[in-house]
Amino acid sequence: MKEKILELLKDQTYTRRKIDELAEYFHMTSTENYVQFIKLLNSMEDEGLIIRSQYHDYYLINQLQFYKGVINLNKKGFAFVKVDEEREFYINESNMKDAYNKDVVLIEKIRSHGSKEEARVVRVLERGQMRYVGEVKRGKRDFYVAVDDSKFNKQIFVDSAHMHGAVVGHKVVVEIKTFKPQIKGNIIKIIGHRNDPGVDILSIVHAHDVDIEFPEDVYKQIDDISDEIDPSDIKNRVDLRNELIVTIDGDDAKDLDDAISLKKLANGNYQLGVHIADVSYYVTEGSPLDKEAVKRGTSIYLVDRVIPMLPHKLSNGICSLNPHTDRYTISCIMEVDKNGEVINHDIIPSVIHSSYRMTYHNVNAILDGDMPLQRQYEEVVPLFFLMQELADLFMQKKAERGAINFDVNEAKVLVDDKGKPTDVVLRTRGASDKIIEEFMLKANETVAQHFKWMDLPFIYRVHEQPKLKKLQQFATIVKPLGYTIKGSLEHIYPNELNHIIEASIGTEEHTVISTLLLRCMQKARYDRQCLGHFGLADEYYTHFTSPIRRYPDLLVHRCIRTFLFEHQLDETAHFEEVIPYLAEQSSFRERESIDIEREVDDMKMAEYMEGHIGEEFEGVISSITQFGFFVELPNTIDGLVHMTELTDDFYHYDDKNIMLVGERTGKTFKLSDKVKVKVIGASKKERTVDFEIVGMKPRLKKSKIVHLNDKKVKTNRKKKGKINKPRSFARKKKR
Repeated sequence: MKEKILELLKDQTYTRRKIDELAEYFHMTSTENYVQFIKLLNSMEDEGLIIRSQYHDYYLINQLQFYKGVINLNKKGFAFVKVDEEREFYINESNMKDAYNKDVVLIEKIRSHGSKEEARVVRVLERGQMRYVGEVKRGKRDFYVAVDDSKFNKQIFVDSAHMHGAVVGHKVVVEIKTFKPQIKGNIIKIIGHRNDPGVDILSIVHAHDVDIEFPEDVYKQIDDISDEIDPSDIKNRVDLRNELIVTIDGDDAKDLDDAISLKKLANGNYQLGVHIADVSYYVTEGSPLDKEAVKRGTSIYLVDRVIPMLPHKLSNGICSLNPHTDRYTISCIMEVDKNGEVINHDIIPSVIHSSYRMTYHNVNAILDGDMPLQRQYEEVVPLFFLMQELADLFMQKKAERGAINFDVNEAKVLVDDKGKPTDVVLRTRGASDKIIEEFMLKANETVAQHFKWMDLPFIYRVHEQPKLKKLQQFATIVKPLGYTIKGSLEHIYPNELNHIIEASIGTEEHTVISTLLLRCMQKARYDRQCLGHFGLADEYYTHFTSPIRRYPDLLVHRCIRTFLFEHQLDETAHFEEVIPYLAEQSSFRERESIDIEREVDDMKMAEYMEGHIGEEFEGVISSITQFGFFVELPNTIDGLVHMTELTDDFYHYDDKNIMLVGERTGKTFKLSDKVKVKVIGASKKERTVDFEIVGMKPRLKKSKIVHLNDKKVKTNRKKKGKINKPRSFARKKKR
């Protein structure tokens, strides 16, 4: 009935829109049916699907300039509501009504400003967020929670019955129970005292509704999982335990989910084996472990801890490819020719026995000629040089097809045992890091292509072409720097964008250009359709190599097990049904984890800079706005030089050339300019850093006395030839 009503109202020529007329049209005229019909229309109004005009006629909301969307609030109070992919409305703070960030709202268009449209909130259809993290404080009568989220500037009052042991100074999770007449809540979790080590990070984690501990039924399930493999399944696998297989990971990594084997074949080709922990053997579909993994979606890597997708018993134990231990894996064995092309492959269930647990640091040193390490790992030294040889082929092949080489610096925040930041350093990527990256990419491509041609349900990693508007913005920004995108922006190829990256290598603007290009890309996501990967210039791509820490990889393994190993083609309909939801959930959890990791890094960087106020640094201008510009230091910390700190002149924003121009001096600040700055402020709470330009002279000079009609008048040098008239000369304004 709901669909029929919407279909009827969609017809603009249909005029009989009052409730009695609609009831008659749908033959809902008996008392019982009429009451049910009224309830249905009311519920559709509550959902924001339909609306009544002042004459009590029913319409679809957009037929009367009403729209439905999610509020995206700015810290300054105004907001935007995006109603579709291409259209959004500005909401002034005075037109917010009782809506808050993330609420689903019904809005009414009130005016247009050129291409920009403004609306007001008519009503809140659905609350977007009911739980917040904040600090317990004492009010005049009741306790209240001061929320951490800068987009929610209201106090949440909590009476004594709903404190549940929380005291002043505790960081807590509070759930809102009522919004009117005042916002009241119930404390559902105490995170810890605000000054306790680690509570600052946990507050961010809980603000994103991430659980630290696993549910009880998960722990019960893993009690039944052995610490050693069940030998009864070896007969169903290819035994690779006598092959030379190694893992290469970071020094402190404990979830080792990928291992490598490599050898030259008699025909001169390479045989590359990428062996991935068989997590799907232990995490069965629909089990408590699986449900929790779906909920989490991914492991989260923070400065001082990891919040794993799977419990440590699996992630660091039976599923981790620890050295000198038998482990179950799914292996992608590829034959690669001298041109770097995979000419043959097999995807098989296997059992391996890793020979060496290597680190990136040690393999890099071996490849750089470290003789003591070469002697220590004499058996596998030839393997590492063969790996480099093959990886170079893969990189050359990738460059030829036009994959974009995003050369962006990444920072690592170092903290002490109390969580205090001690330094911020750049992550270094050596030869072995790139080797493993290339081998994982090749395995992902091969598995994706295999399933694409089988035409079976599958989950792909997709990265679509950048939006035209963002490409136009990027082209506008880089043009003043001397870079032009060739060809049509509407049908851009990755190699055109990569040419700009390559051309900027060795220049001062290289880092800025790489970062700007990365920002204009669409976010990679998961999808049931094979839509290709723009950044990699690859037609087929998935995530197969990290099932310990990413749910889509685990799902890929489950598809492999079902369709390739067990040949259960009758499960096709089931996977067709579940994959779209799992792809959307995994994409959402990935975005949340990235936000958490970024917020923690920003907080710790700001906390680190709190100890460096007054110190001077050199950096480059990374972005320019109407209110100032951001300066990025060599360790990637960035801070704002606000327009008010530019005291030697009045500066105007030139949006065409993306720079600030001095009104009197003509002095400019452009992207990639090197500047020397002093830290004048930093806020751990706001996660911000403020700079000023070192050596900048003040705008206002000491006033001189000049004579005007025998009267002494003060003037300054702000504008040559202009003086301040005495008040007796000034025309009185009408009040």
